[in-house]
Amino acid sequence: MKELLFLAADLWLMATTWICGFRALRFRNHLLCLEWFVVAVSSTNFLVWSLLGGDESSPMYHLAYILDAFSRSFGFTLLLVVGLLTVTHGYKPPLPVKLGVVALTAVTAVILGPIHDDRLVHDTLHLSVAWFYVATNLLTTVFLAYFTMKVWKAGAHLVAVLTGLATAAGTYVAVTYDFFPFSFDDEYRTIFYTIALTVWGCQAITLFHAYRALHEHREAAVATSAPIARVAS
Repeated sequence: MKELLFLAADLWLMATTWICGFRALRFRNHLLCLEWFVVAVSSTNFLVWSLLGGDESSPMYHLAYILDAFSRSFGFTLLLVVGLLTVTHGYKPPLPVKLGVVALTAVTAVILGPIHDDRLVHDTLHLSVAWFYVATNLLTTVFLAYFTMKVWKAGAHLVAVLTGLATAAGTYVAVTYDFFPFSFDDEYRTIFYTIALTVWGCQAITLFHAYRALHEHREAAVATSAPIARVAS
């Protein structure tokens, strides 16, 4: 039963991130789309690897950790924040900024991806990486709290509440990921990863709708102010 729930959670994450990634293309926010597509590829890769037998010598196994490091380092943190600034501050990152953020995230993923410990042995190296992941997530959580308040003020109250709950759940997953394994879980941490995949899927859905709500709010504000500006001129 646990394995079936895990597969269902992975399918949920695949579906939400692929759908959100493609639907977000109309906003032309390449950074957000990229992060969602990376998570979509990661969840798809993990599912295929599991169904093929879960061979730890497979390139898919090592790719899984690189993609995981992509999101946990600067993907679902710095890259996400820069992408969301489009609707919070009207910021449109120039191409050099986009390329710089993506390059930083990709290089970090390649470096940190191989540094993993399935058994949560906390030597200095692994502990440092784990604390780095937690620190970047907590900083992002602060911004997402501000982002959620912007969504609330835009009138999308239900979306704001759901975004806040998903963000809190995502922070819980990030903090417990490397430090607090469930005592009742198995050696593969099936229960934890089932919860994590489910939460990440919920985050994708809520952030997409929150982004769309702020985008439509800004578009409406621009449309309302345009006639006034023409009259004033």
